Amino acid sequence: MNSQQKLNFSSLVLRLGLGLLMVPHGYQKIMAFTMMQEKFLDFMGLGQSVSLSLAIFAEFFCSVFLILGLLTRLVCIPLIILTGVIVFIAHGGDVVGQAGFGALFFVGYLTILIMGPGEFSLDRFIFKKK
Repeated sequence: MNSQQKLNFSSLVLRLGLGLLMVPHGYQKIMAFTMMQEKFLDFMGLGQSVSLSLAIFAEFFCSVFLILGLLTRLVCIPLIILTGVIVFIAHGGDVVGQAGFGALFFVGYLTILIMGPGEFSLDRFIFKKK
């Protein structure tokens, strides 16, 4: 396996890992929407329901697109914002404590944004350069 193949395989593993680990968080929020909206963080004064809906969009829908490698760099943006809010606002930047898990996701999504989806993605299949 050459270095380009290793990079493409690593990109696939990172996308699948982060996506599959995040989807259940979004699904849980979808199932408990009415109970969670009253207690959810009101981000930037948008309201708890809107903030929760944006979190669901990122955690569930963007993660599914990430798994597929579809619009990969674009869907990383809401995921980076979400994990940034988790780390720096919800947990006060305590990356050694409660924000550690979110910080790992933040770094992973930032890495995918920089390196792209790789060969094993729908992006590459659909938008293949000729």
